[in-house]
This record gives sequence, C-alpha cells and structure tokens, in this order.
Amino acid sequence: MPTVALGLGSNMGNRLLNLKNALRALKNIRRENGPDKINALKILRASDVFETAPWGVTDQPSFLNACVLTECSLTPRELLSAVKEIETRLGRTATRRWGERVIDIDILTLDSLVFDEPDLRIPHPEMHRRDFVLIPLSTLLPDWVHPLTGQTVTAMAKSLSDSGAAGFQAVRICPL
Repeated sequence: MPTVALGLGSNMGNRLLNLKNALRALKNIRRENGPDKINALKILRASDVFETAPWGVTDQPSFLNACVLTECSLTPRELLSAVKEIETRLGRTATRRWGERVIDIDILTLDSLVFDEPDLRIPHPEMHRRDFVLIPLSTLLPDWVHPLTGQTVTAMAKSLSDSGAAGFQAVRICPL
C-alpha cells in the first residue's frame, strides 16, 4: 500500500483531544467495496504534538500540530473525501482562510506522487514553507525527497531555519 503523510492541526476547544479524535477517526476509515469492509488506512507512526504560533493569520490562538505516517489503499480523491468528512464530523466549520479550526487534516505526501488538480495538490503546495509541518514530519520521514523541490524534509526544515523565515517556536507537548 502507498505511504501517506498527513498533517493534523487544531486551535479551538480541547486541542489535544481534537487531535486524538482525528487520529481515532483516521484509524477507522474503511473501504466499503468488496465482500468485506476493510480498513483502508493503517497508522504506522505519529509524531509528537507541537504547540505552534498561527501561520498566515496571526490574530488567533496557538495551534497544536502533529503528523501521521500511514499506509493507505484509497485513491487521492477518496482520501480527500474521507478526511473532509472526518473534519466535518469533528466540528470543523468554514472560517476565514488559515483561520481558527477545531481540526485540520492535510494530505502532505503520497509516496513520490505529484497530483495536481485545482482542489487537491500532492505534495501539499505549502508544506515546504511551513515549519509546523516540516518539524513534526522530519521525525517521521527525514529523508523523504520532495518530488518538485528535490529537497529532503530535513533540508527544507533547515532551509526555513537558516533563512529566519520560520522562527519556529514550537513546544513539544507529548506523543500523539
């Protein structure tokens, strides 16, 4: 099965519980076709949880962020549909772009696949600029090479740190 990295974030309500509920829901994604309902997503590992300053829109509460490495038998479209349904079920509602959210689940990578459609781009188009993604992801996939930039996750994270663009002020909270 393909390996998929997902990014999780929350800055509303009980942020840690929101991440844990998302992880539980991800573990229960099932493939409905065929004679048996089978798990379509297997959690391999999860990063620690990091508390981070908001990115993009800064006048909002801090986030808790983590990354999850999975094996997934869903197509990119099926996976997007499944994570959007989980977000809705866990209470996410539409807000301003990069605004507050109960839960956010982003598809970051799918092996070395490049998928480019208006509403779904893999690898995630902003991941190389987001320390709150790269730091937790580097604990799971430090040597994964971004198929468009040619850089490893570790190199991208170091590049942000060296440029001063990131200013990552994360506090490692706990394992997810």
